Amino acid sequence: MSFRSPFPDVEIPALSVYDFLFGSIAEADLGRPALIEGASGAVTDYRALIGQIDAIAGALAARGVGVGDVVGLLSPNVPAFASVFHGILRAGATATTINALYTAEDIAKQLEDSKATFLFTVSPLLPHAKEAAAKVGIADDHLVVLDGAEGHPSLRDLLAENAPAPEVSFDPATHLAVLPYSSGTTGRPKGVMLTHTNLVANVCQINPRMGIGADDKVLAVLPFFHIYGMTVLLNAALYNRASLVTMPKFDLPEFLRIVAEQKCTYVFIAPPVAVALAKHPLVDQFDLSSVHTVFSGAAPLDKELGGAVSARLGCKIRQGYGMSEMSPVSHAIPFDGDDVPLDSVGPTIANMECKLVDPGTLEEVAYPTGEGVSEPGELWCKGPNVMFGYLGNPQATAETLDADGFLHTGDIATVDAAGNVTIVDRLKELIKYKGYQVPPAELEALLLTHPQIADAAVVGVLDDEGEEVPKAFVVRQPNAELTEDEVIEFVAERVSPHKKVRRVQFIDIVPKSAAGKILRKDLRTPTA
Repeated sequence: MSFRSPFPDVEIPALSVYDFLFGSIAEADLGRPALIEGASGAVTDYRALIGQIDAIAGALAARGVGVGDVVGLLSPNVPAFASVFHGILRAGATATTINALYTAEDIAKQLEDSKATFLFTVSPLLPHAKEAAAKVGIADDHLVVLDGAEGHPSLRDLLAENAPAPEVSFDPATHLAVLPYSSGTTGRPKGVMLTHTNLVANVCQINPRMGIGADDKVLAVLPFFHIYGMTVLLNAALYNRASLVTMPKFDLPEFLRIVAEQKCTYVFIAPPVAVALAKHPLVDQFDLSSVHTVFSGAAPLDKELGGAVSARLGCKIRQGYGMSEMSPVSHAIPFDGDDVPLDSVGPTIANMECKLVDPGTLEEVAYPTGEGVSEPGELWCKGPNVMFGYLGNPQATAETLDADGFLHTGDIATVDAAGNVTIVDRLKELIKYKGYQVPPAELEALLLTHPQIADAAVVGVLDDEGEEVPKAFVVRQPNAELTEDEVIEFVAERVSPHKKVRRVQFIDIVPKSAAGKILRKDLRTPTA
């Protein structure tokens, strides 16, 4: 049977993201710090942020960008990301946020698929951005370099125009706000169509559970280009008038310095950071007593690891679950949920309905009674935060979203009688490396282009620190003398860093079903 959130439904206003976040901001909040650059301590208050958003929207409108247009944003976490991201939405355009680790080829694929006509980036990423823009026909005057570069407009140029923000009109329930790219349950990256209402809904749904307040300093090391950082940090923190302390990438000494010096109170991480916080001796050299909560997402957090972080830092530890296709949060251990098992992802958030379905029979798993826990089943979720569908891919949409509006997550879960959901396995084949998605099919296709490789399969295996990493099982061509290092190097030269193959095993044959599907479960053995 299906089960709903134990929490009462929340009201979801029919507003654009901009109007929801900033339309009714109190005068007293305009002087509060909105963004603090972790490296320098430079502060952007809410008044300046809103002014920049309006000016960027005006500059885009003056260039003909508006409803129906897509603008790419390729940037790490810097304060200007917030201004540009919300400026794009304020102009009525759709933002497609691009992984800052992507190769030029990856960037070009996303720009082409999303039909982006403008691209914002930063100078360290300009070589890849410029190459990708040229491939898809984005001219230099449509490639904006935030911190400036010869031959391109800069953020300073756009702000100096002081163009008025346009009057735009659209239905927030159907107008696309963002197009993040996800591999969904399988295959190559697809544009996830998320409307303004999807994003607004998810902030409203999680807000009562997260406990973010105006006095919080929230560390923003999780990338804003990823839906987790976009909703939980960039939108939810700003909605609550908290301060976001930005970090462009994770570096443990810098991470610890910023938390200590800025006195960050709320820290959002992915599990690899939890390993460092629990085990690294450097942690003891910094005063982290300001932190009241560490929240983990993007991949499962082990109960013992979470407990070790909590004990060492003297703070609450929480985790949640979601997907890009759900804007992204569907489950979270509440801020005040001290009785919720830490190895679960907590109860379903407000306004959502879920069910567990046996992947073999497609029969619904019975909800438990008393102290019991259900049988495992694929988690299906329905709610106002669930995507519109995949861009230009009705087949993939139909495979993921059913006629009743349930999103088939591809993850196997159980639920206890209190409504707490635990993710126990992955039906889908996607590998999660440090929170980033790695589609095995993409790496297999690449490996098969090597002249000395006859066949290949890729699965996720755990490394010595419990992190899931891509491992390639390779069948050599007859008489080939290919080595493990050569395979790793071949892939590394052609993919983004997070997609690199980390381990290689040579085998005689890739196990496959009668239909030719790779039997990955046969490769996931204790010796693999």
